[in-house]
Amino acid sequence: MAGVGADALHKPLGLLAELTHRCPLGCPYCSNPLALDAREDELDAATWDRIFREAAALGVLQVHLSGGEPGARRDLVDIAAAAHAAGLYTNLITSAVGISDKTLDALAAAGLDHVQISIQDADASSADRIAGYDGAFARKRALAAAVVRLGLPLTVNAVVHRANIERIGEIVDLALALGASRVEIAHVQYYGWALKNRALLMPTPEQVERAAALVDELRARHRGRIVIDAVVPDYYARYPKPCVGGWGRRSLNVTPAGRVLPCHAAESIAGLEFWSVREHSLVDIWTSSPAFNAFRGTDFLPEPCRSCERREIDFGGCRCQAFALTGDARATDPVCQLSPHHGLVEELAAVQEDRSYSYRRM
Repeated sequence: MAGVGADALHKPLGLLAELTHRCPLGCPYCSNPLALDAREDELDAATWDRIFREAAALGVLQVHLSGGEPGARRDLVDIAAAAHAAGLYTNLITSAVGISDKTLDALAAAGLDHVQISIQDADASSADRIAGYDGAFARKRALAAAVVRLGLPLTVNAVVHRANIERIGEIVDLALALGASRVEIAHVQYYGWALKNRALLMPTPEQVERAAALVDELRARHRGRIVIDAVVPDYYARYPKPCVGGWGRRSLNVTPAGRVLPCHAAESIAGLEFWSVREHSLVDIWTSSPAFNAFRGTDFLPEPCRSCERREIDFGGCRCQAFALTGDARATDPVCQLSPHHGLVEELAAVQEDRSYSYRRM
């Protein structure tokens, strides 16, 4: 698909700003790539300022300051202030390790709108083991209290897998105790480090079934107190999710080194050409980048997607997952029960191993 004018495309609504790949935690399901960007390759604050202004002009409404751990950036407050000055709703996605009370106060004064803290488990020892960092759980509780004290909205994000899926109820209770207005029960997505650890993280079918029923019960029990976001894990779904709302359709991701991706895992697809903000404007990348135009729309889809009534709903599913499982990024996402490769997903979901995680490290 050739580049087209911006007026013929959907406008992006969200920008994931990966400020750094440095992180004190070693979560075995981290969505960062296996090949992490080095500190010396990170964009400076002035470049992020330009990116935010270009993003706002393109139509972006919100920016997620992420990583790695954004608190590893000494200029984080300046970067957050630039996002606020650009008129973007600014969300900090943090492990809580590396964000001091002083830094949080400065971020709030700079215009930070929202904080999302990751929680590995409701049990402290299990949480620290999953994170690969002793004392992480206590740091998360402390920062959550500081966020609430400042009156900032708080979301708790809990990545769910075989080691913690039986404690979803306790995780929701913890989110309520921390003062969160939203909790995300985010089942592991098997890209990057999670793909490397898939057999160690994969829940059993019985665990998934119990978890789905419990989430329904918790939503009813806590309606009006907290929003509970949850979806069926990919490998147990009947149909694939419309990944990032459709490729090159609603969101974009800027890596620490400046490459611009349609989704956080897009670099796992071999052969795509990713343009950088060091050489191109954000609008040029959105409209004309080969990577963004590679899988826009539905014209590239094979059967059974091409004639499926869901093709404009899920766009054939996740391109990264299709590539990871079949070697063909244009294939129907094997998660779909109609995919000719669906049997592979069923086989992989049945593989569970018990050994040490391969922790995410620089």
